Amino acid sequence: MEIIAEIVIQVLVWVLQLLCELVIQMAFGAIAELIGHAVKKAFHLLRPLQPSASVVGHLFLGATAGGLSLWLSPELFIKVPWLRVANLALTPLAAGLIMQAIGAWRARRQKEVLRLESFAYGFSFAFAMAVIRFVFGE
Repeated sequence: MEIIAEIVIQVLVWVLQLLCELVIQMAFGAIAELIGHAVKKAFHLLRPLQPSASVVGHLFLGATAGGLSLWLSPELFIKVPWLRVANLALTPLAAGLIMQAIGAWRARRQKEVLRLESFAYGFSFAFAMAVIRFVFGE
């Protein structure tokens, strides 16, 4: 019974570590979203950016957010190497789905939707952030 309890506790710790990484990515995503809405309102871009330029911009913003998050706290929540690799896929996928849900919620309420509030751009932002945290985190 002790072995089963240890396994269950370890799995719960791993899930909690992944959730902590997701919370960090969503917090920085929310900050980027707030800034994006403020900039869009302030400058009223005449025409939208090309999608390829927008993807590069979201990758850059995600990488910047990853660097800022490491500056604030250089230690990663995830200690197990294989789980860090899994985090490169799982957390950006979850973040992309959450951002898509936020975009759909805003669209249903006839609110302005940013590109970040879609799966592809939310995933791009979160993936760049996860890569920076993976490579440079302790």
